[in-house]
Amino acid sequence: MTQLVQALALGLLIGGVYALMASGLTLIFGVMNIINVAHGALLILVAFITWRIWSLTDIDPILLSIVMTPLMFGFGWLLYKGVLSRISGSSPGMSVLLTFGIAITIEGVLNVTAGNRFRSATPSYFSESYRVFGISLPKAQVFGCLAAVLVLGLLYIVLARTWTGRAIRATAQNSSGAALVGIQAGSVAALAFAIGTATTGVGGSILSVLYPFFPASHYDWISRLLGIIVLGGMGSLAGALVGAIILGLAETLTATYGSLQWSTLIFYGVIMVVLLFRPQGLFGSRLRQDVMA
Repeated sequence: MTQLVQALALGLLIGGVYALMASGLTLIFGVMNIINVAHGALLILVAFITWRIWSLTDIDPILLSIVMTPLMFGFGWLLYKGVLSRISGSSPGMSVLLTFGIAITIEGVLNVTAGNRFRSATPSYFSESYRVFGISLPKAQVFGCLAAVLVLGLLYIVLARTWTGRAIRATAQNSSGAALVGIQAGSVAALAFAIGTATTGVGGSILSVLYPFFPASHYDWISRLLGIIVLGGMGSLAGALVGAIILGLAETLTATYGSLQWSTLIFYGVIMVVLLFRPQGLFGSRLRQDVMA
């Protein structure tokens, strides 16, 4: 029983981090219909920068997210204005090609500047754990999950309680209707992309502590995150949260009672089963064929 509770606790901690990483990706798709394949590369970029600063200054990597988040917000805004705005109104397939090119560029720059080797930030608490009712909770996972929950809470407040958030949600639900009431779709799209990119500032900093990484790691991460948002429903933040928790639990339960090598296979198996019965995902909405055409 203790082993099961241990696995469930670790799964929830990891799922919280996955939810943060996937939230920016699904937000960008929901507002702009852009599949940002570069999201994983941005996470790895932040992880490398965080690792470098930590190795030089010994500042806590997760704490560095306070600096990385606004930097990535600005980078995301510039990236949209300078590059992605040029394909506004194009098909999602065009966004996949463009953002994949951005991901390849980031990977190439990191290969040249940082080297094609695994890195990992290991702060003083990296190998320490809390003991709660006989359950061992690694401090790195606890701190990472707490940071993720804090950012997700702030994201919810922004989207649900502010005029900016209402404008973003209105554009996501009906861009034409939002334009009729004076909401500028271009400005909202730039802001939504910047916010989605800003989440990589926290997610990448946490990733640098919890997982070894190298430039090509972004392929693994974007496949995980796309799996999460497809399972939950493209564009649904609630779906991203549920999909992330399912992935976290699948990984820990499989590692506990089987082999970690099977965890990814089981997760994608769950996706296949769910999509057989709900092609739009758990929280997604089915589109009318005439709307899609």
